[in-house]
Amino acid sequence: MRRDLPWLSAPSADDDDGGDPPLRVRTVWISDLHLGTPGCQAHRLLDFLRDVECETLYLVGDIVDGWQLRRQWYWPQAHNDVVQKLLRKARKGTRVVFVPGNHDEFARRYVGHQFGGIDVVDDCLHTTADGRRLWITHGDHFDAVVQCAKWLAHLGDRAYETVLRLSNHLNSLRARLGLPYWSLSRYLKFKVKRAVSYVGDFEAAVAREARERGADGVVCGHIHHAELREIDGVLYANDGDWVESLTALIEHADGRLEILDWAARSRAGGAAAGVAPARVPAPAQPQVQDAPA
Repeated sequence: MRRDLPWLSAPSADDDDGGDPPLRVRTVWISDLHLGTPGCQAHRLLDFLRDVECETLYLVGDIVDGWQLRRQWYWPQAHNDVVQKLLRKARKGTRVVFVPGNHDEFARRYVGHQFGGIDVVDDCLHTTADGRRLWITHGDHFDAVVQCAKWLAHLGDRAYETVLRLSNHLNSLRARLGLPYWSLSRYLKFKVKRAVSYVGDFEAAVAREARERGADGVVCGHIHHAELREIDGVLYANDGDWVESLTALIEHADGRLEILDWAARSRAGGAAAGVAPARVPAPAQPQVQDAPA
């Protein structure tokens, strides 16, 4: 049976959706969608993509999960709809920039190319409206397990899939009982001491590299933990994921950054939920360029 590449598939019905989105921002960063896995929250992601409009959209790695697709093909219509929605945004004038991660590392062979209006880059710099320079990278290069023991990373990935399946069953039961979504994998991640230590080490390493590159901050993904804070004078921003936390990083017209918690927003009936630094003035046009070596 022929397995069509997602971006070559026929457009979905969503391609003709209309109406003005209720939330307009300057920039959006999302990562770790893991399309091609049962854990991807594709329907919720589609709601987000329909309801948020931006000038620039960064896809910060692990958009398509090549590891999972090599083991077993899984590509439901909702995952195809997400790809078509991203392509439609690019056609309608949104600048879409794709920074591949470790799960979609196959795309790193196409750095410097453009597909369907989507630019593929290894990493890049974004200048916020208030003049801050943010280095954008997926972050897997700062994961010692991925770099030094890839077999262990694959083993951990399978264990993670098992926990996600348990979490899905648990949430099906919770839904029948009228209880909100709750992530078992996220709970375990931050209850295990070594996992907490790993997250802290990762954040510090990425922030240190951003400082060495002369950037004011860094935006990354990889560890599925949304965060927005300063580390030794460097702004560290992680946009989270669309498997567990359902979060994105957004930049408002004045340069203000915010973690948008889409699950919390949905529970609140559409009111934005997030944490943001103080407001600063002077909107400007976004700039994207290759990061320094």
